[in-house]
Amino acid sequence: MAAATPSPTPPGSLKRIVAASLIGTTIEWYDFFLYGSAAALVFNKLFFPESDPLVGTLLSFLTYAVGFAARPLGALVFGHYGDRLGRKKLLVLSLLLMGGATFAIGLLPTHATVGSAAPVLLTVLRLVQGFALGGEWGGAVLLVSEHGDAKRRGFWASWPQTGAPAGQLLATGVLSALTALLSEAAFASWGWRIPFLLSGVLVIVGLWIRLSVDESPVFKAALAAAEERKAVVGQVEKMPLVAVLRHHWRDVLVAMGARMAENISYYVITAFILVYATTQVGLSKQTALNAVLIGSAVHFAVIPLWGALSDRLGRRPVYLIGAIGVGAWMFPFFALIDRGTFGSLLLAVTVGLVLHGAMYAPQAAFFSEMFATRMRYSGASIGAQFSSVAAGAPAPLIATALLADYGNSTPIALYVIAAALLTVVAIACAKETRDRDLGEIEERTPADAKVGADA
Repeated sequence: MAAATPSPTPPGSLKRIVAASLIGTTIEWYDFFLYGSAAALVFNKLFFPESDPLVGTLLSFLTYAVGFAARPLGALVFGHYGDRLGRKKLLVLSLLLMGGATFAIGLLPTHATVGSAAPVLLTVLRLVQGFALGGEWGGAVLLVSEHGDAKRRGFWASWPQTGAPAGQLLATGVLSALTALLSEAAFASWGWRIPFLLSGVLVIVGLWIRLSVDESPVFKAALAAAEERKAVVGQVEKMPLVAVLRHHWRDVLVAMGARMAENISYYVITAFILVYATTQVGLSKQTALNAVLIGSAVHFAVIPLWGALSDRLGRRPVYLIGAIGVGAWMFPFFALIDRGTFGSLLLAVTVGLVLHGAMYAPQAAFFSEMFATRMRYSGASIGAQFSSVAAGAPAPLIATALLADYGNSTPIALYVIAAALLTVVAIACAKETRDRDLGEIEERTPADAKVGADA
């Protein structure tokens, strides 16, 4: 039984949907990255003051990693209901949770006020952030992927991916402006709260835009087909998670492997670099923030270009360019930073982020094209977010610990290179998905084939 063919989305509507996804992901990544930057700059002193500076930074990054631990749970919950109820409803909920938690962090008392309760409260809010972000990514990229057509899906689906560098740009820009305008004492006392409280305003804007878009036509068609199958042959759909593990477990493993180099390299380049450049090389916080700020702007610009290239060459070739490139860049990356100049630091960060974009840009379309519609939210989210626990979550923590133990960048570079090798193997095992029709993937699952035969 074939699923109903969804009507093509008009170009004007598609642009609004892309804008809604981009603004939403920008806000959510702003919230998430803001915490990472604050963890590197001030949280070690405000919430873990009894530790020496490097240990305090490690503890601060540990609470940062806790947010990643909640992302798989968010992927499971949001994926399940997103595949049952639709993408739009869950995206509104994820934005509310993320924005509310970030706003609350801006109101938290510090260790000096409430003692050990401060890091506990910080950890709880970080868990809420991670839970929300675990459900955000899958819904945002699917909403765009399922509205677009196969010929330009890589380009259009890459725009929600630019929410990551846009959020990084916004978070780093606000922090950079504050550290430039305020004294170190004023920033540590109250200035760090301002960017967290600004999240409340951003969420209102994001909600207004997201509530104005329509549900995915591919999802509507798949839902109608599922209800028809239930009425005609009495088939009850399995839970999305069960269906994913039964029919798409290889795709989940490929997605997890593909995320290793992408995730680890990104957090080393953007979060750990704030620690390395300031403590190891002796550059100022402002210098390090400015380098990440400019690098993120370039990152934002190149992601759609990489996405468009994946429409021409395929998802796998572009992804491999990024994985191999990031691995090859690690030793030059740290060598440039060790020179101790702003220009060399900027070059290191910018080239690293451009190469990262070659993995991140095609990822949205690539993962979307792996899974059937009624299990796509679950499959894409599980593949993306479960890998975050092993990749992005401990990356700044591992890098900081390696720096503390060895006192140089060599083991950190080898760590990223090992992740790049894992990603190359995963992509080599994957099938090219560029020409797949998202509505037709539904028919290739064993369950659908059996139903079609019975009908």
